[in-house]
Amino acid sequence: MKHCLKFILFLILIILAVSTFAQTAKDLIEEGLQLSNAKNYAAAIEKYKAALANDTANTTAKYQLAFALNATGKGVEALPYFKEVLKANSSTAVLQSSYTIMAGIYDRLGQAPNAISNYKLAIGLDSADYALHYGLGLAYFRNKQYSQAEQSAINAITLAPSQPANLRLYGLVTFHQNERASALLSLCRYLYLAPNGNRAEEAYSNVQSILQGGRLKLEAGVKPPKPGAESLELNQAITDAVKEVEKRRYFAPADKFTEQLQAIFAAIGSLAQKQTGNRFFRTQLAARFYKLSQSGHMPAFARYISQSQDKSAATWIASHGQVVEAMKKWTAEN
Repeated sequence: MKHCLKFILFLILIILAVSTFAQTAKDLIEEGLQLSNAKNYAAAIEKYKAALANDTANTTAKYQLAFALNATGKGVEALPYFKEVLKANSSTAVLQSSYTIMAGIYDRLGQAPNAISNYKLAIGLDSADYALHYGLGLAYFRNKQYSQAEQSAINAITLAPSQPANLRLYGLVTFHQNERASALLSLCRYLYLAPNGNRAEEAYSNVQSILQGGRLKLEAGVKPPKPGAESLELNQAITDAVKEVEKRRYFAPADKFTEQLQAIFAAIGSLAQKQTGNRFFRTQLAARFYKLSQSGHMPAFARYISQSQDKSAATWIASHGQVVEAMKKWTAEN
């Protein structure tokens, strides 16, 4: 009987110890979360490590530690913890977040195939998140898989049509494939949504390059793109429209830019109506810009998207508030 009581007491002590042990890990994680929410990741990391010292199998501690390590720029150190989280029976939200962060880490490390595979896994868990499609497209773009990047950009735009970064990505990947009409219209749309800043300057420079018949210099080891017949027709339509405008003289660069865009939008829109490929380009870009070319708002639109590089256009915008607002109202409704 005495031995039996000792055994029962021993079991009780073990149960209490385990309970205290688990509670300590939980408390440490909660303290770490408070520190993480305050952006004090260094202190949070120590709390999570202490929690893991108490409970080596604690998935929450592993995930939060990996998250905090990545937040402090220690992505390489975070990867093993994320991989352990993936092996555990984690929630969908934790898995999706882990795949997403891992994809970003691999992308920064220049490991595009790993980034791509993790973005795909994250999209498999949440296909409605435009940022995942954008990230995948960016990884494809950096890996010079331009056609795949184009489709990812289209997916991102479809989910978030007013997100400037999506339009910029689509413009860049189509420009790299010498699909000049797709690139031009998406970059114009990007400039309308984000008319100022360094990226606006880059986008405007690319627009001017397209108008002048330029194309991006191919990188070493990259095969020259082979645009389809319809893309070549659209490229030629841009060249012909610009040539026609070049025959005239203009008082200001903004006037010339307006005429160039109006002629191009009209030509591309008319041609796209007869084509059957690239439904996204035809319906979401060409058709809309064709309507814009017929709207009477082209002077305001052309100046609005060139204000980052053309001081006279910026001055015009500042002094024609009602005209600009009318253009914005029309654009929002169409």
